Amino acid sequence: MERVVDPLMKKNTSRDRSIAIAFLILLAVLAVAPFYAYPQFVMQVLCFALFACAFNLLIGYVGLLSFGHALYFGWASYVCAHMIKIGTISIPYWPGAWLVIPLPPLSPELGILAGALTGAVLGLVAGSLAIRRQGIYFAMITLALAQMMYFFALQAKFTGGEDGIQGVPRGKLFGLISLADPYTMYAFVVVVFLAGFLFIYRVIHSPFGEVLKAIRENEARAISLGYKTDRYKLVAFVLSTTLAGVAGATKAVVMQIASISDVVWQMSGEVVLMTLVGGLGTIFGPVIGAFVILTMQYKLAAFGEWVTVIQGVIFVACVLLFRRGIVGEIANILRVKL
Repeated sequence: MERVVDPLMKKNTSRDRSIAIAFLILLAVLAVAPFYAYPQFVMQVLCFALFACAFNLLIGYVGLLSFGHALYFGWASYVCAHMIKIGTISIPYWPGAWLVIPLPPLSPELGILAGALTGAVLGLVAGSLAIRRQGIYFAMITLALAQMMYFFALQAKFTGGEDGIQGVPRGKLFGLISLADPYTMYAFVVVVFLAGFLFIYRVIHSPFGEVLKAIRENEARAISLGYKTDRYKLVAFVLSTTLAGVAGATKAVVMQIASISDVVWQMSGEVVLMTLVGGLGTIFGPVIGAFVILTMQYKLAAFGEWVTVIQGVIFVACVLLFRRGIVGEIANILRVKL
């Protein structure tokens, strides 16, 4: 009797094999990268790659464009840097009056968890306000909230204003492992990035992720099937902001500074650029996009203010030549799903 092979099962097997091969290549690159490139630069790329992956979860798989993701990235960076360096919590309860809660400085892993919690709380508040709107209205609400928190960061004392929070100590992981050594720090950042990356992959390929894709394709039909789409979108939004918070907090530990540039609107634009250049709605696209954009900034730094102009020209060229992004075009040529 001839065996009948389900075409869908065959397609899924081929997709999983392609993703597994791409993931193994990524692991190999991460293993050798610090020996051929400046470890500090590679760690910075990984932080922004996680940030871009978090953003891609929202726009690539739910179809929600946020112009204010720097809010969660930057404020998580501030909170993490402050809790690691100082520890004391200051809460405003009246104009000009602050409730000061003395706490000891936190270890780096707890500082990153504090940053993740910051991203989650801010995402829950912002998402509850914006999630009921769609399209340009959703994008403008997220941008308005991000700008409001940017001006607050500029005026608040604990953020250091334009100077930011400098000299953030890397400390000891779990109170035992010193992160002063660049290779130890690199290994820690790789673990954080891979944990976030694999978590996003699991979300995307879960039943929850399939509902998100259905909402992206046709929200009205998803509603007709009985799904409460606003709840799904809010959960996806909070997951995205939480991971953006992890990325921002990790970046503060790596670079040992939390600055106002982390919350400015240009940072939100950069993560959009990374996602589009790498490949919108692809798993590995944001990683490649982050590497390309940061490498451009590093290599073109000698051109000064012309960097943004050159980036704009390259971005237009990518949009015209690589409509699906770099990874999207490669996947289309190879007929695989990445």
